[in-house]
Amino acid sequence: MREMIVLRVLGLDDYPRWMGVWQRAGLHSIRPNGRDSRQAFARQLAGGTHTMIGLEVDGTLAGVVLATHDGRKGWINRLAVLPAYRHRGYAARLVAEAERALTEQGITVIAALVEPGNDASLALFLKLGYLEATGMHYLSKRESTDA
Repeated sequence: MREMIVLRVLGLDDYPRWMGVWQRAGLHSIRPNGRDSRQAFARQLAGGTHTMIGLEVDGTLAGVVLATHDGRKGWINRLAVLPAYRHRGYAARLVAEAERALTEQGITVIAALVEPGNDASLALFLKLGYLEATGMHYLSKRESTDA
């Protein structure tokens, strides 16, 4: 029996489903009371620079990725696939769809940040042709721990 796989742009109505994927996939940087709240996503999605993409397998949301840009550089954010659906090429399909969405918006440089210890994601991005920058430091200034 073949699986029915659908890639699609998710809307705010899908918020509980993608948050569930992030939580069950073990993402550590989720901020549901801050930048990842439903209200924050309402603003982000309305701004036209954020595209949430989902991969459904037989109607189950099995993976998600957030493609964002600042008009100059695109970012692959919050890539997550449920544990039961890993090692089937779904993460690569989500990245390709995020790249397509960003390219359609005129973005020619696409980057990804991978948390330390997430060797599977690092290996995926390297396999997909992403180059690891050396000598870079990620710095941030935040209003709160939920920002």
